[in-house]
Amino acid sequence: MSEYKVVRVHDIPDQGPNFGLRPDQLEVRFLRNDLGSEHCGVTYARYGAGWKRTGGHRHKRQEEVYVLVSGRAQCKVGDDVVDMEPWTAIRIPPGTTRALRAVGDEDAVFVLVGAPNTGPGGGEEVQGFWPE
Repeated sequence: MSEYKVVRVHDIPDQGPNFGLRPDQLEVRFLRNDLGSEHCGVTYARYGAGWKRTGGHRHKRQEEVYVLVSGRAQCKVGDDVVDMEPWTAIRIPPGTTRALRAVGDEDAVFVLVGAPNTGPGGGEEVQGFWPE
């Protein structure tokens, strides 16, 4: 029999407050540990309407795929800004600085996948990457 694990996303604690953010700015739920994922990280993220994060981040070894499920968003990748509509996916290679923003009057909801699973602390913050 196959081993698998099922989790309800909203049963996973919101980590946004641990980053000093209010629930209307960012809700982020890291599913990797609860799913028992060995090879990739999976995250639910909801960016609040109109909230603009000015920092970005990058990973040395991990590539990420961002899938916009609902709302509208922009993704800054290096020097480029990509407009996203629901069910748009973007892959970002290791070493590339990136950031997301909700665009418009509704929240932007994402599923984020990163591989390989590098565990906590695998990313580097880049302050002032996307000034307002």
